Amino acid sequence: MAGNTIAFLRNHAPFNKMQPAALQRFAEKAQIAFYQAGSEIIGPNAGNVRFFYLIESGKVQARQAGEVTVTEYSILSLGAGEGFPIGAVTAGRPSTNVYSAVEDTFCYQLPAEDFLALMSSSPEFNLFCTKYIASLLDQSRRQLQLQFAQRASEQQTLNSPLAGIGSRSPVTVTPDTTLRVALETMSHAGVGSLVIAGEDGKPVGVFTRTDLLDRVVLAELPLSTPVGEAMTANPFMLEEHATAYDAMFAMANNGIRHVLVTDAEGRLTGVVSERDLFSLQRVGLRQIRQAIDGALNVEALQHSAADVRQLAFNMLAQGVGSEQLTQFISALNDALTRRVIQLNLEKHNFDGIEWAWLAFGSEGRDEQTFSTDQDNGIVFVPPEGASVDELKKRFLAYALDVNNGLDRCGFPLCKGNIMASNPQWCLTLDEWKDQFSAWIRTPHPDALLNATIFFDFRPLYGKADLAEAMRKHLLGLTASNPMFLRAMAKNALDVEPPLGKIRDFLTDLEPDHPGKIDLKKYGSRIFVDVARIYAMASGVHNTNSIQRLRLASQRLNIRSDEINAVLDALNFIQLLRLQHQYLEGEPGTQGDNLIDPETLNELDRRILKESFRQARKLQTRLKLDYQVN
Repeated sequence: MAGNTIAFLRNHAPFNKMQPAALQRFAEKAQIAFYQAGSEIIGPNAGNVRFFYLIESGKVQARQAGEVTVTEYSILSLGAGEGFPIGAVTAGRPSTNVYSAVEDTFCYQLPAEDFLALMSSSPEFNLFCTKYIASLLDQSRRQLQLQFAQRASEQQTLNSPLAGIGSRSPVTVTPDTTLRVALETMSHAGVGSLVIAGEDGKPVGVFTRTDLLDRVVLAELPLSTPVGEAMTANPFMLEEHATAYDAMFAMANNGIRHVLVTDAEGRLTGVVSERDLFSLQRVGLRQIRQAIDGALNVEALQHSAADVRQLAFNMLAQGVGSEQLTQFISALNDALTRRVIQLNLEKHNFDGIEWAWLAFGSEGRDEQTFSTDQDNGIVFVPPEGASVDELKKRFLAYALDVNNGLDRCGFPLCKGNIMASNPQWCLTLDEWKDQFSAWIRTPHPDALLNATIFFDFRPLYGKADLAEAMRKHLLGLTASNPMFLRAMAKNALDVEPPLGKIRDFLTDLEPDHPGKIDLKKYGSRIFVDVARIYAMASGVHNTNSIQRLRLASQRLNIRSDEINAVLDALNFIQLLRLQHQYLEGEPGTQGDNLIDPETLNELDRRILKESFRQARKLQTRLKLDYQVN
């Protein structure tokens, strides 16, 4: 028994990194327990938690206890290799969640005293348990992936024939194969089900883990019995020419997770699972880039803009992290913007003039989400003897065409008029330098507000050296002016994370949206503002907030574990923004950043609370570094 337990543990974190003696201790002290589908395993009414539970097989759902509306998104699903309730057993208190078996489930039960002893003796296990909140980020991403999967599959290509989907080499055995051999085949192949097919290759049944429990273990069927006596006969089948939609409908209508695929003669050619349907993509990155680069007009780019949003959603549904996803969105939006710029150059000639199109704000930081408007400008160097005013008029007319083209592609005109078609932001290189100098010399409120927007810039098209000259000038000014950085720090501390002293969150900060929290204003903005200050203080040229924090932390001797926790927090808030914007935003509109924390599942509420705590810690450090009261 102990050997089987240790073999199981070695397949799951953190046990796969633990020493043999620690695994042996777990195997000796833990007992296996069975919970029937629908039964409660542990809850608040059971008193102080007596065991740590590790799922061996089956599925468990955790839901928050108390007066909380339970929706399909307010539950946390746990599967094989996942443990619970770590926080409660560590603290020696009752569980705040109700854990129930969704399927017939086997769990290892480790007594609380042995759990604590294992934490003391195993550094790997201790690290996993004490940094549990950080480890939950991966679980949250997996949950998000599952949550979006059905919606993603519905919006992708469901007309694809089954001949090109799923496994083309399904694991099969004949009906007279013994149960022992069938189980060994499943184990070696690492699959949870077998197709039972005759000598003619035609399927006659399937054998799953449910069949194993119901028809073998509970029925005490000898392992020498032919698998045909324990299989589920008459499996659902579709021919290769059927579509992914046909398979999805069959799964939903029949409550099944797999569809067998056959040729016209009824011979098995493949198996399509729910996961296979979820992994379909309507359009790929290469096709989008080719469509953007080859677009002949703005109308064609409008279709590409919709494809960018769809592909970004597909990636979100497949568990891609927020740092990678926001950079991905920004990169494709960059390509689209450049194409709009190029198309409009056909009507405007700037040959012989050094100039560049600049992106500001979130696009300047490579941090665009699904909801983004335009923040842009132009920098140019007039040729000797040229009229600056006349040249600026030409650039403004050109910029207006570009701004309108971007608006048609789904990037709304900036309400604050921070656009290249505004004479304030279409400047010569010397004018930009003078503007930066004026803001830093006299850091009044408007200057500080402008700094939070215009100091995050990068070139999208044209002479990149002009933007680099602007950056060198800016960093030279800030490095020699600590009073400006102190003013920026004070400004950054005006907004605090919405953490309540009694309640988890303060939800009365937005009078027009009671019960909501603005994740940009009270979340990501805090990290972005601090990252900007530390970047200017340490001479970091990067504009991306995560890169700024990573590089600045090294130069300012901030501990790696401290900054990693900050980055995890920022990434989670960004992920939550992306999720909300896609789910709440209507097609063709910009989603908002307003979330109701009561609608979040228990896991995401916990991580959001911890993320806000990290924001507060970061602000506390900034306050101490710049002696702001």
